[in-house]
Amino acid sequence: MTRGRTVWIDVTNSPHVLFFRPILRRLEEAGVPAVVTARDFAQTLGLLDRYGIPYVAIGRHGGAGITGKGLGLARRSAQLIRFGRSRKDIGQSVSHGSNDLAVASKVLRIHSTVIHDFEGATGMHRINFRLADKVMVPEVIPFERLEPLGLSRARYRPYPGIKEQVTLADFEPDPASVIAELGLDPARPIAVLRPPATMSLYHRGIENTLFDDVLGSLRSSDAQVVLLPRTPEQGKAFEGMDDVVIPAKPVDGPQLVAAADVVVSAGGTMNREAALLGTPTWTTFAGELGAVDRMLIESGRMGVLERPEQIVVAKRAPGYPPHEALADTVTREILAREEG
Repeated sequence: MTRGRTVWIDVTNSPHVLFFRPILRRLEEAGVPAVVTARDFAQTLGLLDRYGIPYVAIGRHGGAGITGKGLGLARRSAQLIRFGRSRKDIGQSVSHGSNDLAVASKVLRIHSTVIHDFEGATGMHRINFRLADKVMVPEVIPFERLEPLGLSRARYRPYPGIKEQVTLADFEPDPASVIAELGLDPARPIAVLRPPATMSLYHRGIENTLFDDVLGSLRSSDAQVVLLPRTPEQGKAFEGMDDVVIPAKPVDGPQLVAAADVVVSAGGTMNREAALLGTPTWTTFAGELGAVDRMLIESGRMGVLERPEQIVVAKRAPGYPPHEALADTVTREILAREEG
């Protein structure tokens, strides 16, 4: 069967919206059509709406347990297969870690690219490393860490830098906009916090009270605390804190961390965006750190938080260090159709 040129992008988590936003722009500029499917999880759909990205909502997260994740994979993969069969114009697929799309693409015989940036998500990797035609990862992650999970050299495509250099490729700092949107006082320090990803398998069995200690410490300081729950369930756990700002709708994450004076998160995209933008950044992740975070720590752009007293609550001088934008490089590699 002859297929078309359309690139099928599946977005399954909030950070992927900002990652694919500059890629979608470059595909459009190159005259390459794209279609976006999206999972109803965290703030994914809200962010797509915020940035005006057309999408088809398909399925939702299977939950934190292994059984729920397995059922969710089977159910959503079947939904994507039905969608893919209805779109004869699709010529290839790409995602940032969507097992659902990897399964659907294999069944539909669509060339698939999977992108990753954290080697610790081993359960996910054992599935899509074996199904994808091409796997793109930051070159700082050693191939030797990925090969035991099912990745072959022929399908391995390392790219320079990190994922957030794609996300921030077209970024223009405008901190005043998000400060006004959230009703913050620009004269007082701003602390942005994000709780651990407790719904992910790599967080199972990890007890970490440090984040709660940090929240308590910052609430008693002069800082304005902006807390970004990963899910509605997490948001309910922090309800009733009148001195904590929990945005009622998705905010522009890069603008927020650019406006912040300190960012604290248990790993994740927000920390890496903040580190690239020069905001003092701390990780409270209690598991084994990935190669990307270790690189940022070793280069002095991110710190490992061991106690709340390490955080300095003070206004910082404005300024954003330069970083190489990688959206063009990654988009070219996505469109390269050599078979592995």
